[in-house]
Amino acid sequence: MIENTHEEVGVEAQNDSVVASLGLNVNLFIFQLANFAIVSAIIWFMILKPLVNKMEERKKLVDESVDNAKRIESNIQISEQKFQEKIDEAKVEANQVIARAQIEADSLAGRMRGKAEADVEELIKQAKAKIGEEKDKMTQELRTETGALVVATLEKVLSKSIDSETDKKLIEDALKKL
Repeated sequence: MIENTHEEVGVEAQNDSVVASLGLNVNLFIFQLANFAIVSAIIWFMILKPLVNKMEERKKLVDESVDNAKRIESNIQISEQKFQEKIDEAKVEANQVIARAQIEADSLAGRMRGKAEADVEELIKQAKAKIGEEKDKMTQELRTETGALVVATLEKVLSKSIDSETDKKLIEDALKKL
């Protein structure tokens, strides 16, 4: 054991001589190492850890903002698609309204044309009826005048007066011959 102690002292002396040859003071080195550990812990817990936490919060906030921006962008695209669909629907509906209006206009024009043709036909019928009446009236007047002329001519030729019954018979015979 004593030998071991000498060896230990020898190793320790060699270690001291190596550290001393480097110009290091072991006690001062241990104190500086402890001081560095304490300052590092203070910096870590008081400055770096809150700073890291803040940076993580900001990262989360930025990520949320990016996600919100993507969501808003997709909502805008969906809204634009819906808007375009509404515009397309409005165009289709407008075209349908125009087509219905055109059909109604054509139908109305056809009905008005038909009514005008019916009115013209009615006027033609009325004119023909009036012409027929006038013709019948003129024919009747012509017959009456012709009969009177025949009677007058016969009276002159026969030089005597004809009674009304004979007059009537002669007029009817003359009219039948015409």
